[in-house]
Amino acid sequence: MGDWSTGLFSCFSDITICLISWLIPCYQVGKNAEAVGENCIMYGLLYWFVPCIVGMLIRGKIRESKGIEGSTIIDLLLHWFCGLCAVSQEARELQGSGGQSMARE
Repeated sequence: MGDWSTGLFSCFSDITICLISWLIPCYQVGKNAEAVGENCIMYGLLYWFVPCIVGMLIRGKIRESKGIEGSTIIDLLLHWFCGLCAVSQEARELQGSGGQSMARE
């Protein structure tokens, strides 16, 4: 089992994902859901009404697909207390951007 490629509070390692996650989280959750084979629109809309539950479900699917350690209760608590940071971390994990977008050539 592995670990997340970036930390929960590493929001600024990819400023684009950070801004999208904080300004339009329903969009980012939908895109995260789509990346793990779920319906983008359905999960994006559901996030508006039950963000912790939807966030927990998507985070669990991401953990399963990437072989990341964790539990459902931890996923729920993360989305309850640090929901937007968790959404941002999940998007970075799915896009594989552990800070590469900030690198200069």
